[in-house]
Amino acid sequence: MASEPYFPEPEDGAGWRRLVDSDELRDVARIDAAALSKVEGVLVDLHEGPWAVVVIRRGHIVAEWLGVPALPSTTFDVCSCTKSFTSLAIGMLIEDGRPGDSASGNKLELDRRVDDFLPNVRVPDHPGKTEIEVGHLLSMTSGIPGEDRGFMGMAAGLGCGPFEIALGLARDRRGRSGADLVAAAGEIWDYSDLGFAQLSLVFREAAGMEIADFLAGRLFEPLGITNYGWDSHGGGGFLGPHTNAHTGLRLAARDMARVGYLLMRNGLWGTRRIVPEWWIDLATKPSQDLNPEYGYGFWSNASGTMWPALPRDGFAMRGFASNRCAILPSLDLVVARLGYGPPDLADESLLGPIAEAMLD
Repeated sequence: MASEPYFPEPEDGAGWRRLVDSDELRDVARIDAAALSKVEGVLVDLHEGPWAVVVIRRGHIVAEWLGVPALPSTTFDVCSCTKSFTSLAIGMLIEDGRPGDSASGNKLELDRRVDDFLPNVRVPDHPGKTEIEVGHLLSMTSGIPGEDRGFMGMAAGLGCGPFEIALGLARDRRGRSGADLVAAAGEIWDYSDLGFAQLSLVFREAAGMEIADFLAGRLFEPLGITNYGWDSHGGGGFLGPHTNAHTGLRLAARDMARVGYLLMRNGLWGTRRIVPEWWIDLATKPSQDLNPEYGYGFWSNASGTMWPALPRDGFAMRGFASNRCAILPSLDLVVARLGYGPPDLADESLLGPIAEAMLD
């Protein structure tokens, strides 16, 4: 890590400091400029559409590559990287240890039953549903059907809203229902948007405010992030609108890297504590034995299986269309890659060459 803590100015001000000269890249960031420059060609070959990559090494932008017609300020839907932001909000609220304006007065904890935070929603009866805890939703072990059962996202139709589908109150427009569990909580790992979406309702009840509003003041404002948007779900006669907990956050790559840098700095921004360090450590390590690469809304390399050739302290936010933010603390490296495709870029095809360009 850099000997002197550095934190970038907002993008509407001075922004990140940068290194361009090959000698500075070598001496300050310990990067081989020629080796690093070859990565851009690989990116262009993989996908010609709009995308943006920002590489942060030792607190400097050492590379920024843009796919036409993207600009440095272009925002992208980060897709399931949004789940990591929901995780941060939950960790921060647990740390607060307060009920906020919750009508129920419930304090949020990982082992609290989800039903405790849905007082005004009649969830379909099913053996085991009352045993689902907040931690099960965050770790994808709730037993609520997910991608392994064909559920990707929540395909709402004219006769229902997305939260009705998430709770099993209605079928999606393809006729599928998430009302029945596929296993008891904690027994299987299945990447479930239906389950994760319920965290929006849980958070609203526990905090008395939406996730997006909470993070606006507690995360985005102190980091100087102003160029962003976040979709809401529901309303129009259905449950909601509430923050979309599993997708729908829009950021520019430089600002995504800013959040990754915060996490690499253990949740500190200057002298201000933004995210509890204990939550970063917990959320970015394996949360269960069923899938050792998944924590609580984050992906983890602690087992060495996600990125075999990279350090085990690495972790990431990951989403569809190859949206990524990889954080490798032992390399003092953050790599943010946002775009509209390809559907699933292998992380190491980008991270490997960048790591190989490092001189130490």
